Amino acid sequence: MDSPLWQYDEMCQVGIDYVDAAQVTAYDSTESKLRDIRNEIEDIMNYLVLTQYQTVLDFGTGTGEFAIKAAKYCEEVFAVDVSHTMLEYVHQKAKQEGLTNIQFHHAGFLTYKHLGEPLHAVVSQYALHHLPDFWKMIALRRIYKMLNKKGKFYLRDIVYSFRVDNYNNFFNNLTEKIKQSAGEKIAQDKANGIRNEFPTFDWIMEELLVKAGFHINKADYYDGFIAVYMCTKKSGTDSE
Repeated sequence: MDSPLWQYDEMCQVGIDYVDAAQVTAYDSTESKLRDIRNEIEDIMNYLVLTQYQTVLDFGTGTGEFAIKAAKYCEEVFAVDVSHTMLEYVHQKAKQEGLTNIQFHHAGFLTYKHLGEPLHAVVSQYALHHLPDFWKMIALRRIYKMLNKKGKFYLRDIVYSFRVDNYNNFFNNLTEKIKQSAGEKIAQDKANGIRNEFPTFDWIMEELLVKAGFHINKADYYDGFIAVYMCTKKSGTDSE
């Protein structure tokens, strides 16, 4: 079914073109210069405590590092991404690992339709900031409705927690730091993201989560622009 004309087009990628197979193949090595991906995944796994009877959805699965890991512990993983190329890359990785319990869906926060039983957990890393704040709220309400009672939501994203009156120095220093650690090209890509994508403030993100119906069990902020929220679905809210 086509989306209404007024709905935000989440399928139009901003920044790096992940239709390009070369960009997808290079993604993990590029991101590893900026992040500790293995520790991030362990952090998620420690919070979710997945069992063989549980299901989890991964929004913005990317190259599938979390989806592959989770599939070894739970009953079923739903891997969702707006990039066909990313999904095919993850599919091939899953085949190499002999995993058959991952479903692949070309969709995003606003277009994915969950037709199965309510989920035990939803995870999203570095994807929600691609939506403007209004559509972030719509996305979070949709996630809430996909979860079962007391389902868990783990969100890691770009969220600003630095002093706004210092934004000029902050962004200059951030892009220079990225340039020194990962090179000029990646620094340019991140600068494009700052200009064209939709990260929000920490206080707005927290309010969006609460208004969507989540209890924030823990919120951590790193380096002024990264946030991690470990949330649980609350029952009996306006979102149901």
